[in-house]
Amino acid sequence: MSNDKKKQIIVPSIITAILLLIAIFPIGEYGYYILLRWIVCLTAIYFAYLSYEAEKIYWTWVMGIIALIFNPLIPFYLGKDIWVVVDFIVAIVFGINIFIFKRKNEGK
Repeated sequence: MSNDKKKQIIVPSIITAILLLIAIFPIGEYGYYILLRWIVCLTAIYFAYLSYEAEKIYWTWVMGIIALIFNPLIPFYLGKDIWVVVDFIVAIVFGINIFIFKRKNEGK
């Protein structure tokens, strides 16, 4: 995998995972959570596209579902406790995302 390709996968995955982990703690700023929805949704759409191009249909669905959950235009309204769990799980998914793409591209 080229360095540019690694950066296209690693950087957005790490940034999104860190932002999701920050959201677990009580920030109190509603604007942060709105910005987080946009970032997670757009990043998930980006990885859904990359997954589709790499013929990773399962991962395309995973990222598509994440994009729907974090959709800022038609938002899901969940309780704070549920969002903490969702944020943590999705942060882990973005961490796994790095290895999913790395493994696939190293096999070529």
